[in-house]
Amino acid sequence: MMLKKRIAAVVLVRDSIAVQSVGFKKYLPIGHPKIAIEFLCQWGVDEIVLLDISARRKGMEPNFRMISECSKYCNVPLTVGGGINEISHIHALMHCGADKVSLNRPAIVNTALITEASHVFGSQCIVVSVDVKLTDDGYRVYDYLAGSVIKTTPEEFCDETQSLGAGEILLNSVDRDGMKTGYDVTLINRVSATVTLPVIACGGAGNPGHVRHALARSAASAIAAANFFHFFEHSVTITKASAKNFSPIRHETHALYDDNGADDIGRLLKKPDSLLESLLYERIEKEVI
Repeated sequence: MMLKKRIAAVVLVRDSIAVQSVGFKKYLPIGHPKIAIEFLCQWGVDEIVLLDISARRKGMEPNFRMISECSKYCNVPLTVGGGINEISHIHALMHCGADKVSLNRPAIVNTALITEASHVFGSQCIVVSVDVKLTDDGYRVYDYLAGSVIKTTPEEFCDETQSLGAGEILLNSVDRDGMKTGYDVTLINRVSATVTLPVIACGGAGNPGHVRHALARSAASAIAAANFFHFFEHSVTITKASAKNFSPIRHETHALYDDNGADDIGRLLKKPDSLLESLLYERIEKEVI
């Protein structure tokens, strides 16, 4: 039996505000992360990745209070990242409601934390986030704090990460972040062929077709989107309705949208007036006993 692929939502937080990211450089405010999480869960997302992208830049530890508040609105597996420097941070995050943690910078400068964390909490709790850029020399791992690439290829980096004890890879395409041009399927498949770990692919979603294409044409275990899922209501549900005939995915909400049309970016089209009139109400005769 083929395992169902997951649809994940990435909620980026900058200075305690959920934001949209464009190229890892431009950030547009959305609102409080707990509100974004609440709606994403209602719309049927399979899991949520909450990443604080400002904590490490400011030398701060994770915002435990914010994460604890957000977890109250999350009824799916929650991965939390940003500002994690030591085992005690992971302990605290688990008490705040996190199911897994995402480590990015430690995978470059403090790999011992990955091994220690996997021994303490189990590898299934440790997600390593890998940012990648396409250079003249091919794909290279990107150090977001330094704002430059390192010499290591993503395949080498992820293989090493796996040996350190990571349980999952969050693979981010920096070039496609916020570009709405679709996922880098070549990158996804190269990394997926190198490791045996589940790979969550992120970067490039602009419409349900992009998600559908990545599900069907890549070996990723999960497809994630950040900006795209915040664009319009029921975005996750509509995306799943679009993709369910092309890949095995979970689609457990009552709103299936099987008979709905959608525009190029996935917004539902209005149904004919004649059909809408017939849906206004259903007359129920009084029951006589």
